[in-house]
Parts: sequence; C-alpha cells; structure tokens
Amino acid sequence: MSTLMVQGTTSDAGKSTLVTALCRWLTRQGVKVVPFKPQNMALNSAVTADGGEIGRAQAVQAQACYLEPHTDMNPVLLKPNSDTGAQVIIHGRAVTTMNAVAYHGYKEIAMQAVLESHRRLGESYPVIVVEGAGSPAEINLRANDIANMGFAEAVDCPVLLIADINRGGVFAHLVGTLELLSPSEQARVKGFIINRFRGDIALLQPGLDWLEARTGKPVVGVLPYVMDLHLEAEDGLDQRQTDKVEHVLNVVVPVLPRISNHTDFDPLRLHPQVNLQFIGPGQAIPPADLIILPGSKSVRSDLNYLRNNGWDTAIERHLRYGGKLMGICGGLQMLGEQVHDPLGLEGAAGSSAGFGLLAMSTVLEAEKQLRNVRGRLTLEDAEVSGYEIHAGVTTGPALEQAAVQLDDGRCDGAQSVDGQVLGTYLHGLFESPATCSALLRWAGLTNVQSVDYHALRERDIERLADLVEKHLDGPLLRELCGLEAN
Repeated sequence: MSTLMVQGTTSDAGKSTLVTALCRWLTRQGVKVVPFKPQNMALNSAVTADGGEIGRAQAVQAQACYLEPHTDMNPVLLKPNSDTGAQVIIHGRAVTTMNAVAYHGYKEIAMQAVLESHRRLGESYPVIVVEGAGSPAEINLRANDIANMGFAEAVDCPVLLIADINRGGVFAHLVGTLELLSPSEQARVKGFIINRFRGDIALLQPGLDWLEARTGKPVVGVLPYVMDLHLEAEDGLDQRQTDKVEHVLNVVVPVLPRISNHTDFDPLRLHPQVNLQFIGPGQAIPPADLIILPGSKSVRSDLNYLRNNGWDTAIERHLRYGGKLMGICGGLQMLGEQVHDPLGLEGAAGSSAGFGLLAMSTVLEAEKQLRNVRGRLTLEDAEVSGYEIHAGVTTGPALEQAAVQLDDGRCDGAQSVDGQVLGTYLHGLFESPATCSALLRWAGLTNVQSVDYHALRERDIERLADLVEKHLDGPLLRELCGLEAN
C-alpha cells in the first residue's frame, strides 16, 4: 500500500479538486485507489454506504474512484455550531460537542481513529490519495496535528504542496510554507503544483525556474484556471451562475450563519432556467418566485437570525402575493410551530417559536438520523433520491399531507393545504432530474428543461483527469504513488 498526500498553502488552494482529479486519473489507468481525509471541518456532509457521515468532498472523490462513500474515507469530521465549538464526528457518528481548546487535547484520541481507518483502507486499496486541511504552516495548530504533517509523519508518506496563483503571491506562499516546516517535514514535500493559472506559461517560467533552484524541489506542473468547472464546495458558497435563458424562475436562499449542506442548491445554480440568489446579512431581500430555507446546524439560533434580518416579514409578504416557500431539513423545522432543544444539542437548552406555517413541532434528540433514501414525490409522483442528516424528530397533523412517500414505507415532510408551502428532511432532492423538474413546475416555471446533475458532475471529474494528464508530470506522480512509470 502506498499513500500520497496533497497539502495546500491556504484553504481553497485546490486540495479537494486535485485529489478528485488524481483519483480519476489513477482509476483510468486501472489503479485501485481510494480517497482519504484524516480530519475535515465542514457543514456540507454526505451519508455513507455504512450509515455514517463524512465530508461532502470525500463523497465526490469516492465517485471519482467509482466507489460508494465510506466512513473510513473521512474518519474525523468537525461540524461547527458556534464560533468556538463544533460537533465531533468519529467514524461517521457524532460522539461529542466541544470547544476548540478542548478538542486540541482530544486530538490524540482522534488520531487513533484516523490511523485505524487508514490501516483498514490500506488492506483493500494499493493506493490512498490523501487530502490535507487548511495549511500545514498554521503554527498554532501544529501540536498533535492529525490533519496535515502530523498525519504524513505518522504514516511516512510523501506530500505534494499546491498553491493558488489566482490569489497572488504564489511563490511567497510556497516558499514561506516550506520554511515554516521542520526539516523532516520539508524533506517529505516532493514537489509543488501551481493551481488556477491564466495566461502564457512562458511568462511564468522564470518564476518556476527560481522556485526549483531556491528549494531544490520540482514543480510537478501548472494547472490552468477553468472558468466553468464545477465541483461541490467543501464549505464556501459557490455563487457562480451558468448562462441563463431570458425567462427564468427567481429563487432566493438566505445565507444562515450555520447554513449546512448548501450543496443542495448547486443543481439550481447550474440550471439554465433558474436565477438563484443567496442573500446574506444586510442585503435587501428581493422579490422571488420561490424562497427556500436551507439546512442549519443551529436551527434555533438561525431562526433568531432570520427574524432579526426581516425574513419573517418578507416570507409573510411573499406568501401573500402567491409565492412558494420550501424548507429543507432545518428549514423544514423552522416552518413549524416550535423547535425544542431540551438537551442543549445546538446551544443553550430551550425552545423557539417557528414560523407557524405548518402544524407541527420538532424536538432535537441526541441520536442523529442518517439515511440514504429513495421514494416518490407527492408532486407528480416524481422519483426521488436523497439523504437524511438530522437530529430532529418532527410530529404534528401537517405530516398527514406528506411531501415524499419513501420506499421503506415512511412518509417525509409536509405540504400546506393551499399548496404554497412544502418542507422535507431530504437533502439532494434537486439532483434527481424528475424531482427537480416537478418542484420547479410547482414553483411556477413552465416548459422546464430537464438537467442531469450527476452527468454534469461526472463530466467535470473527467475534465479534471484530463488536466492532470496534460499539465502534470505523470511519471513522477506514478512514482510517488509507488507505481511503475507507464
């Protein structure tokens, strides 16, 4: 078993994208490869084949390997629920909530979970491609590190360092990061990759030559900036839009302080007939055909945020003028009459009034519900596939008019009697072409174009592998993966 790790000089340097690209590039060559991220901090997550929870980026990387996501691919997931605290998920299951200082001491325990997962993957896959987190040069986090060089040193693997030239200062990022590493860690870095370059490579060549002379390490390649490449964001909101037709459906989503699984909206953002707008604090709430309340890691706190920012009034006006309203997961809970958190799972114990648009209430319970599900939307009997990640149990008469009939016999979500309000616990609804089209028609769009989101994602994974083939040093990459050169 060989392990190759990708670390970045900054967050969003391109680590997730490069690991995805390498996974598909190796898979094309018949290599049995698996992705791995020791520790992830993200509110975008996916449900795995073994019934756990991992970062969404690792689920996409699994697709690049033609694998089902598994909890061993991301053994430690941190889901922030405040500026200083997070839910700690080990091997797919929430085990505790702690603040950053307490977690710093917990890392020794977390590292055992990381090494256990890495060992298990190594028993089945000859190559493991690992994604680091943040930057290895974050000095304050170096002690007991499990996300970057601490892991690389523990398993004795080579490291590639990637930097984003589009940010500026790429040579300072690379050289500065290297300088802040220990001698053994510096030796572990086997090469540099520069990401998101625009222009004539000849103009960059003097800098590349200087970098190799200065560090004694090779530049493995320079990846170009690709305008229309789409991969689900690990955490940051991607607000890029594709070209839209003249007549579109206007969809508005509030950016909650603890918004979770906002990748739910990527299929809408990429749909040619949908104008999707994320509205943050201080921004005017525009008129819309459809308002969608997204998932939340802190539902009661985010409810308070919505009220403080005028969303209660805006929603009331929106419905009065005939607009449609949808809630997903935490957004579904907000549509009800009460949200109760007796155990203080998401903050101080207590209860909050919901928007009162559906006759139901939610109690947050310690055991999180994690499921991949299939079923049929009650609108048009459209096929549904999605996943549940929630701690809430919702009850009330509104559920008698369900939004989804699941194949396992359960019902999900609710609809208002007048048909204006719909809520569901299911993430990933819009990825199903039939469901997406049915919901867009419900929201008022006519002559809906069917868009296959999975095909779009697969296309871009293939494009990433093409970039590796064309722009990176293939023989060196194969050598670092413990493979013979082609």
